[in-house]
Amino acid sequence: MSRDSDLAQVVDRYGPPPMWRRTPSFATLVRIILEQQVSLASARAVFERLAAIVFPFSAVRFRQIDKTCLEGVGLTRQKLTYCHHLADAIATQNLSLNRLNRLSDAEARKALVQVKGIGPWTADIYLLMALRRPDIWPRGDLALKAALKAVKHLHSLPSEETFDAIGHGWRPWRAVAARILWHFYLSSPNGKEANAV
Repeated sequence: MSRDSDLAQVVDRYGPPPMWRRTPSFATLVRIILEQQVSLASARAVFERLAAIVFPFSAVRFRQIDKTCLEGVGLTRQKLTYCHHLADAIATQNLSLNRLNRLSDAEARKALVQVKGIGPWTADIYLLMALRRPDIWPRGDLALKAALKAVKHLHSLPSEETFDAIGHGWRPWRAVAARILWHFYLSSPNGKEANAV
C-alpha cells in the first residue's frame, strides 16, 4: 500500500482482502481445473457434486470411478480428461504434490505444467492459494485484468505486457497485490461475481 496509492485506496475503501487459502491437495488442483474459463459459482457446484461421489477425494479413488458417473456430475469431457491426467500423474508418482513445497516458484510451476490440462494460470493459482507463495502474478486471469483496468484507470483490459509491467512494480509481493485486486473485483459494484475466490 505504501508503494502504490491505487492499491491503498482499494484497501481504504473495502478493507484488507480476505486471506483466501486452499489445502495443498489433489482435490484443490481438480477444483482449479474446473474453474478454468467458467464462473467460480459454476465450478464450485460441479466440484461439490464430484466430491459427493469421489470419497475420499484422492487420485487413487478418482481413477476408480466410472467415467460415465463423472460426466454425470457436470464434468465436461475435456476437463474429465485433464483430471484423469492429473490423477494418473499423482498415482504413478510422476507428480509429487508434497515435493512442490521444496521447489522454487519456477521449478514448482514447471512440474505442474508438465501435466496435460495444467497450464500457467492453473499452476499459478495453486502456488498462490495452496502453497501461499508471495510473489505469484497469475497471467491471463480475467478478474485481475478487469480490476487493473478499473483501479489503474486504463482504457481497456491490459495486454500481457502491460499486466507484467504493472505487476513488476509490486515484486516480491505480487500475490498480495493480486489478493487486493481480487478483493476489489468481488467487492465493487462492477464486480462480476459475489463469491469468494
